[in-house]
Amino acid sequence: MATRSNDTLLSCLHNLYKKAEVLTQHLAEMDVTAHPEKFRDLSRELSQIKPVSDLYLDLCRYEKERSEALEIAKTENDPEMTLLAQNEVARLDRQIAELTIRVRRLLVRDAAADHRNVYLEIRAGTGGDEASLFAADLLRMYHRVAERLQWKADVISTTYSTIGGIKEVILHLRGNDVYGQLKFESGVHRVQRVPATESSGRIHTSTATVAVLPEVRDVEVNLNPAEIRIDTYRASGSGGQHVNKTESAIRITHFPSGIVVTCQDESSQHKNRDKALAVLKSRLYEEELRQQEEGIASDRRAQVGSGERSEKIRTYNFPQNRATDHRISGRNFNLESVLDGNISDLLAALASRHEERVLEQRFRELSAPCATEN
Repeated sequence: MATRSNDTLLSCLHNLYKKAEVLTQHLAEMDVTAHPEKFRDLSRELSQIKPVSDLYLDLCRYEKERSEALEIAKTENDPEMTLLAQNEVARLDRQIAELTIRVRRLLVRDAAADHRNVYLEIRAGTGGDEASLFAADLLRMYHRVAERLQWKADVISTTYSTIGGIKEVILHLRGNDVYGQLKFESGVHRVQRVPATESSGRIHTSTATVAVLPEVRDVEVNLNPAEIRIDTYRASGSGGQHVNKTESAIRITHFPSGIVVTCQDESSQHKNRDKALAVLKSRLYEEELRQQEEGIASDRRAQVGSGERSEKIRTYNFPQNRATDHRISGRNFNLESVLDGNISDLLAALASRHEERVLEQRFRELSAPCATEN
């Protein structure tokens, strides 16, 4: 028997299928030269929904075949035929389950963003020196994640604390589905442990914030040169004599947003400028996404820029050797393994949670029949 969830899914897919038919008809009849922008927009919309709508007929066929096989299994008097029908039902159940997973992933996929590279920013929060050491631990963790997933990781800018920790760091991560994997890492990360300098053995709580910004193309962000100021200064920290003698470091201030980006890790002023501009554009793009999502219902705020961004999302408890993500109830993860970059299971659980929440909203959006446009 098909579940209510599958009935809802089929109803939504039916509406998507009808919408794809309407869009296809419109595009076939449209005068491209007279309405190039509308043609482009409708083509983009069709390309986004067609992969899902194409699976509708397959899912309908499997459901029909399953119903027929189930009926035979219930009414057939021949034991051999009954067994064959039961095996057919089991086979179709597996195919329907596999296809349903594909459809659900396509419905929640953000194809325009998930494939992007990211700028990952880590900042020490409350906790003083211990917070800066924790920020350094998180940097090592994400480096290990990159190694495990065969991504390339480059440090764009680093500000060190006096004891070797990190006040702020920007990491550029490049590879397959980077933003799709890491978009759930944005938020406040909390650590509970006994600092090395604590003689009484008292557990301290410190925090660091992580922001995951999708890399953007120049055409996606309109950056007015009159609205920015670019300052140069001498770099500080490690880097040898060169960084201390030349003004290679760059600070870019964006006046409308108040965003300030610094970059000093490259010895070339030109390279630091290019990297700082790229980070600024990603921050502006992320801010635009956040503002757009402010008007979206709270049950869809599972994406970047939601209210969860400012909340505590995960606790790293050293005495109990566990990492607890507060968005996943009842799940703890081995702390040593997580800090070694083994976070695939954790990310999968977050993706599953995100999928369920977005699907609820998608089902509501697609519950109404498609209205044929004139």
